[in-house]
Amino acid sequence: MIDFGAISNNIAIGFETAFSIQNLFYCFLGVFLGTLMGVIPGIGVLVSISLLFPITFHLDTVSALVMLAGIYYGTAYGGSTSAILLNVPGTPNAAVACLDGYPMARQGRAGEALFMTTIASFTGGSVGIILMMVFSPMIAENALLFGSAEYFSLMVLGLVAASTISEGSAVKGLSMVVLGILFGLVGTDVNTGDLRYTFGLLELAEGISLVAFAMGLFGVTEIISSVRTMRANPFDRKAITFRSMIPSADGARRSVGPMLRGSGVGSFFGTLPGTGSLIAAFMAYAVERKVARDPGRFGKGAIEGVVAPESANNAADQTAFIPTLTLGIPGSATMAIMLGLMIMHGVTPGPQLMAQEPSLFWGLIVSFWIGNLLLLILNIPLIGIWLRLLTVPYRFLYPTIIMFVCVGVFSVSGSAFDIVIVFVFGLVGYVLRLLQFPAAPLILGFVLGTMMEEHFRRALLYAGGDLLTFVKTPVSAVILALVVAILVWSTVSALRKSELKRRKLAGGV
Repeated sequence: MIDFGAISNNIAIGFETAFSIQNLFYCFLGVFLGTLMGVIPGIGVLVSISLLFPITFHLDTVSALVMLAGIYYGTAYGGSTSAILLNVPGTPNAAVACLDGYPMARQGRAGEALFMTTIASFTGGSVGIILMMVFSPMIAENALLFGSAEYFSLMVLGLVAASTISEGSAVKGLSMVVLGILFGLVGTDVNTGDLRYTFGLLELAEGISLVAFAMGLFGVTEIISSVRTMRANPFDRKAITFRSMIPSADGARRSVGPMLRGSGVGSFFGTLPGTGSLIAAFMAYAVERKVARDPGRFGKGAIEGVVAPESANNAADQTAFIPTLTLGIPGSATMAIMLGLMIMHGVTPGPQLMAQEPSLFWGLIVSFWIGNLLLLILNIPLIGIWLRLLTVPYRFLYPTIIMFVCVGVFSVSGSAFDIVIVFVFGLVGYVLRLLQFPAAPLILGFVLGTMMEEHFRRALLYAGGDLLTFVKTPVSAVILALVVAILVWSTVSALRKSELKRRKLAGGV
């Protein structure tokens, strides 16, 4: 039973804490720096927080967390900007925005895409915050009930959905998922300590960097594809006005449902440690393709393909704090930094945090809303500045993009080998593009591969090697049943399309 009286009292405590002059200042500073770092290609949230983390050492716990949280979800706002304008995701979870955002920019609709991205981000963030306020204890309890069998089933669901994300052959999509899993398994086996698929290169012992993988697959691939063909700027300088940012009535109408669905998908995945905003964004995109009357629009500039994943990854960024704050389980490297900062300040995250540190817990949550509102106010006036990036001649722009990508990738681990990885996967992505293989399922398979293997092994270890453990628990069984339903639905749909195509060809003859 939800105690709304207690929630309202807690929110009042949060407002009292978050609206102090000091916390408001650091909230503004965090979201501004986060947006700025997110817009720059190759500089993601982990890099941003790693570089700015020392600034918070002299702050009290609440102000430090408020600022770092602002950087965290601020980069999510900014990360989609470079994805839409340049097809280079500022953060890995903004990679989904490339699929339809960049085609919109090429059609002269960059202003609309960026404006609706800002609105979708605010909507997703707001929904995630409301769920944190109302259902935080309940969601944390449900997330705690997920065992390895349930997580493995969830991974399978994500991979099956990934094979239907891209337009074209489902076989190609599934093959990209498998290839992504193979790339994800490169490195040291966490159970045996053996090196796998490293080919004697010690630099691969820790695996392939996700940042290098994503930057190469999307950013460098696009540069290789466009450097010899892009002669003119796709935008008219005079067309870069506030009026161009206002969406059409049809675009606004099409965006409402995807925003709400994406927010729901993102809120759910954000609460599960180890999933996060990248998976949430891809799943939201897959959902929209499935419910769309005309899935063929996706990948060609569909506004739904932009607002759904953006609302999802921002909702996930907010609800990702639930397992970190209430369970003490960081779901990502960024959350691990937040967890470490709290421990350094003598605060122990866990089920007792809300009772022992109510001003910290609720003040942080209220600051999320303030930060999202600040981002909404900041980003819309700044859209014109981001749009003008494309007025720079491309012969000057692409070397700058490559420089930022290299600096960003190198700053994550200090490894020059990661820069080599970027260009290797840039070439791989270019070859895949020539062969018309989709890149989106590849990156999702890469992310899910290691987690899927880990939970598969753990579930079998707990069950003594019994494979039926994956259908013995109700949640896992329901998820796998959904997987089967999706496979059947996809197969039937593919057969129907093949039959219709055959009939059309026969009729034409």
